[in-house]
This record gives sequence, C-alpha cells and structure tokens, in this order.
Amino acid sequence: MTSRAKRAIIALLSALSVTTGLVLAFAGNAAAANLVANPGFEAGSLSGWTCSGGGSVTGTDKRTGNYALTAAPAGSDNARCSQTVTVNPSSRYTLTAWVKGSYVYLGASGTGTTDVSTWHPGGSSWVQLSTSFSTGASTRSVTVYLHGWYGQPAYLADDVSLDGPGTPPTSTTTTTTTTRPTSSTTTTTTTTPPSSTTTTTTPPSSTTTTTTTTTTTTTPNPNLPLPKHVLTGYWHNFDNGAKALTIAQVPTTYDIIAVSFADAVPAVRGRVEFNLDPGLSKKLGGYTIEQFKADVKTAQGRGQKVIISVGGEKGTIWAGDTASATAFANSVIELIRTYGFDGVDIDLENGVSAQYMGPALRSIYNAGGKIITMAPQTIDGQSTGQAYFQLALAVKDILTIWNMQYYNSGTMLGCDQQVYSQGTVNFLTALACIQLQGGLRADQVGLGLPASPSGAGGGYQSPTNVNNALNCLARGTNCGTFKPSTTYPDIRGAMTWSINWDASNGYAFANTVAPFLDTLP
Repeated sequence: MTSRAKRAIIALLSALSVTTGLVLAFAGNAAAANLVANPGFEAGSLSGWTCSGGGSVTGTDKRTGNYALTAAPAGSDNARCSQTVTVNPSSRYTLTAWVKGSYVYLGASGTGTTDVSTWHPGGSSWVQLSTSFSTGASTRSVTVYLHGWYGQPAYLADDVSLDGPGTPPTSTTTTTTTTRPTSSTTTTTTTTPPSSTTTTTTPPSSTTTTTTTTTTTTTPNPNLPLPKHVLTGYWHNFDNGAKALTIAQVPTTYDIIAVSFADAVPAVRGRVEFNLDPGLSKKLGGYTIEQFKADVKTAQGRGQKVIISVGGEKGTIWAGDTASATAFANSVIELIRTYGFDGVDIDLENGVSAQYMGPALRSIYNAGGKIITMAPQTIDGQSTGQAYFQLALAVKDILTIWNMQYYNSGTMLGCDQQVYSQGTVNFLTALACIQLQGGLRADQVGLGLPASPSGAGGGYQSPTNVNNALNCLARGTNCGTFKPSTTYPDIRGAMTWSINWDASNGYAFANTVAPFLDTLP
C-alpha cells in the first residue's frame, strides 16, 4: 500500500497533468505513465471500455474535461465497466479513479498475485479511490474495472489512471477541411490498445454522423486467482420454490458458484453425472446445456469460479473403496472437461471415507480441478477424529475452503467445551475455532449460513451477525460472549445456501456480506 503522503502527491500531480497536459514521471520510475486508454472518457464514447450494461458517457456531471462515465446497475447486473491493459511482469502499479455515487467499486483482476479492489460508500461529491498491486512474474495484462451495486442508482467515474511501467496508449488527431461551398471536417482518433475509429462528416445543409467502433475483446481467463476473502454460493439445478437463475445471472458478488448437484449413477458405484433439470430448464424459458456451458465461461470471464458440487442432503454418492473412488474421480474429471468447471465441492452428508476420497481429490486436482471445497455439517467438524475432518487434513495442501454448515444443527460444543446454540455469533466463532485450532489454516475456513429463513429448517441468522462473526475472528471485535484466544485475519469468508434463496430475498446476504469481506485485513 502507498503511504498517505504519497497518495496526496499522486493526486496533486494527477490534477496538474489534467490542467497542463503534461506527462509526468515519478523519481525512481522513469517509465511511469497512465496506461489506461480513454481514461477521462474524452473520446465522447466508451472507446476502450467494455460495460456489462447501462454504461454511457455524460457531459452533464464530470470532474474534468467534457465527459465522464455513468452506469446504472439493474437487476442482477452491477454495471461493470472494464478495460484490459498491457503491463510489465513483476512490477508495481497504482490504480486510481475519481468516483461519485453510492457503493462505487474500483479494482484490478488478473494481476498474477493478489487481485485488489476498493470502494466508496456514497456521497454527492467526487472522491478519489486508490489501490495498488504488483504483477506476477509472467503477467502481461490486467483488467481494471469499475462497478456499482445492486439496487443502487447510477454512479459516475472520471480520470481513471493506472500508473506504473509500460507503454501508454497513443492518440493522434487529424483534421482536414475542404473549401466552400461544401465544408467537410473529418476527425480520426486512433487509440491503441484497444483501437477505435470515429468519423464525423458535416455538410452545410444537414448533419450526418457515422460511427464505427472496433473493440478488442478479452478471452475469458478461468485461471484468474480468487481474492483473499471470498463469498461462495450454491446454484440450484432444480426448482424448489426459490428464484430460478441462469449461471450468467449470478451476481459477481459471488466469487465461487457451486452448481448443485451432480447426480449419482446407480449402475456404477461412485460415478457421477450432471443433468440439467428439465423443470428448471422450462422455468428459465428453455435453458439448454449449451447455454449453461456458455454461461460458465461468461462467469469465469468475470473472474468467478464455477465448481460442481456432489452430494447434498439426499445425495447417495459413495466412494469407500478403490474402485468406487476411481470411478468418482474419473467422472468428476469428465465433468470438468465437458462443462469447464474449475473444481469440485464435497457435500457428502451421508458418510465420507478419508482413506479413499483423499486420493480421488488429488487425481481431480492434478487433472485441472484446482478449486477443492467442502461443506461438512457441524457434527462432522467437532473433532479431528471424525472422517470429514480427517479428509480435510489429508488434502490440506490442495484444499481451497472448508465451508461448514452452521445450520440445521441444534446445539454443539465450541472449542472451549461450552455448549452453544445455532443462530448466534457464538455458534459461528466457537465452532470455527475448532477447525482453526485443529489444523486447518485460517484461509481455508469459511462460515456457511442460509441466505434467508427459507433456505434451511433452522439456524438462520442475519447477515449482520455473519459479519460480526467474521470481524470477531479476523480482528477480535464484535464478538459475543465467546472471544477466540487469537485473531485470524486470513479467515477466508462465507458461504450461503443458496444464491437462489438470496435472489428471492433481494440479495440481502450477498449485498451485506460481500462488501464487508472487502474490508477485512
């Protein structure tokens, strides 16, 4: 992170560069420059930018120049506007933008190290957001983005800057005027990368404008890393009364989408398959497998991970010997290759074998399923002697997250051997403490909760309680009567059953928990 003084200097010099048109370089970094194309939207268009919906330029309210970006979230779209920028490997960059509105986000993904974001809660004045990151050893492009928040009004953005080593975009303007009586003015602006050409022709008697825009599209990158703190949600492959959604309609507040569930193949023990539920497909207007596959790529292109979940309350999948575990692993690998899934979620609520499932998960991981998550019930995480816990520890080196289900549980023992009731902050913190003290890393532990009272038979608690529990674990504040003996700033995040129930409840869970995760250390 840059110091407060350095940010002030950067802001001052940025303002000077806007006023005087100077290109400024900081001492010790002679190659520093703004690498963003059309950073102030002065092209009078979104040239260089790609907006998910509702994005445009406005000349009514801008910070500098003649134009600014305005974009309005609608439904499950957060009005994300992004640009892929060429960068140098193993280099340090500072990303800034001036924003105005409620819950405006600025961030960078695909950095090759830790993706970053920052946000502004709201106000009627222009505010500068700033964040910094380093690129990975082989990183040559990053995606910078701005977006608003669901249910919020349109936001404004102006003067976006990515400062660091690299070659800034070049712009040239050529004006040619013919003699009267026919007056013709042609202005061509070329920006690289990406490129766009705008031609305007004016005869004396009428005005005709023809605009041709060529935008460089970005190939979805399923290898984008997860943020430090993540929100996982389950997507229903069936109709149970919750709101039906396509994968593409899942908000980007969800970092991991767990498709639930794969089906057991009765004829081959351990084998699973995926079938798009006909009832759900009909409810979504004829949702097809090909649309589903395309939506998986769409989500991955936005930086989300999509995994296949196996099991569930009624799942009958069994992998308790070599043959069944091999069949399980091979079939999951097939699903990953067929549908493009990023990995697998183990939600086996009717028994699991650490001895055989462990090697199966390693086979899946080595075949490309790099996201490995688990969703044990609370009873499965009471001690290291239980099979589920043993499985987690056996694959600790490849395990992404253990999202325990803190619901449908009744009362349970905490790490202090006291009894706690579900539905309380104590229940979350005192039980998470068992896994944190039992061998799992803090970045592998997530809190699983129902998204609404309809999502579970018992154990629902408000998203604010979830945030309090995360704060207690990460910072030692907002605790209940139980307070862990140490803090866990790397606590991974939260999970919810489910995205569909959250959608039915106005996304109250994601809209409360996801922004809070961004504030954790």
